[in-house]
Amino acid sequence: MAENKTQPTRASVAEFIAQATPDRRREDGEKLSEIFLEITGAEPVMWGPSIVGYGSYRYQSPAKNGSSGDWPKTGFSPRKSALSLYGLKDLPSAHGLLPKLGTYTEGAGCLYVKKLDDIDLDVLRELIAIAWARGDDPQRGTVAG
Repeated sequence: MAENKTQPTRASVAEFIAQATPDRRREDGEKLSEIFLEITGAEPVMWGPSIVGYGSYRYQSPAKNGSSGDWPKTGFSPRKSALSLYGLKDLPSAHGLLPKLGTYTEGAGCLYVKKLDDIDLDVLRELIAIAWARGDDPQRGTVAG
């Protein structure tokens, strides 16, 4: 089985966010950092060069010869083109909230938001709380931390 290449690092989350461009993306990244900390109570960790992650869980892909590894329970990245939000769309208890979130697009494992003004931050907080509470789930893996 293939192991996930994206792993936790010792890189500074604050420095990563401070380098985000354009300025609006950096400001939204700082706000997201506050919101994720408020909901999770956990200090963020850089996963690879560009994901700010909170907590972790062990996943096992159901596909034959699928991958396995650790992944953040939830997190974000203030990428140049959009804010990427991780761990918020893949749990059944979150599906009913997604239509209430606001304007976003979906990627394979994340939601893309152009700016925080486009979404309801209270709904975002609920989604983060659901992702943070993820437990043993045969579809997603076992919580690692």
